[in-house]
Amino acid sequence: MAEEHKHEESIMEKIAEKIHGHDDGSSSSSSDSDDDKKSASLKTKIYRLFGREQPLHKVFGGGKPADIFLWRNKKVSGGVLGAATVSWILFELLEYNLLTLFGHISILALAVLFLWSSATTFIHKSPPHIPEVHIPEEVVLQLASGLRIEINRGFTVLREIASGRDLKKFLLVIAGLWVLSKLGSSCNFLTLIYIATVFLFTIPVLYEKYEDKVDDFGEKAMREIKKQYVEFDVKVLSKVMSKIPKGAFYKKKD
Repeated sequence: MAEEHKHEESIMEKIAEKIHGHDDGSSSSSSDSDDDKKSASLKTKIYRLFGREQPLHKVFGGGKPADIFLWRNKKVSGGVLGAATVSWILFELLEYNLLTLFGHISILALAVLFLWSSATTFIHKSPPHIPEVHIPEEVVLQLASGLRIEINRGFTVLREIASGRDLKKFLLVIAGLWVLSKLGSSCNFLTLIYIATVFLFTIPVLYEKYEDKVDDFGEKAMREIKKQYVEFDVKVLSKVMSKIPKGAFYKKKD
């Protein structure tokens, strides 16, 4: 009887050890999962410039346009930037006229193709293959639709600013328009387009390369800007807004 009692006790101890081991494993796995969740939440809280939540490639719409701007296809990106540079040199530095350039290029191309096609009948060779060029209707409709949406969005923003609902946005737009007017007085429209093109082909790819450093600097800069804006709001904007009579506006509205 004593041996049977000892055997039962040993069995019970083994069962208890297994239960405790399972509890420890489950608790450790749950703690690991909690740590993973905490680390994942910390990763999601990383500051990105302008509140960006998607990769830069998706911000540019993805596909071929994003590949060109971010230099995924270096030949195409270099070709587009090179063509923009050549156009700017021709029209701005050499003061070449657009219609004159188009006419000269068309004359040269048509003359070469005409002479080549005529010469093939004498030398008994196949004429040059001239591809059929046409603009797809779908591309034009998509471009027009996207342009219409952006223009309507701009009109909506201007209407909100003109209605006096957001003083901060009003000041930002006024400052942006003032900077744009200063740039327009110092250089012409073609130079502005070329500068914007160069920025579009250089700044995004450099930002993507040094993304973490730029985001860290941007976070510090935004904190300082918000701090200065709070001080400006307390010292200036609040006093200005307090002096504006609001009762007359609400009476007109009613």
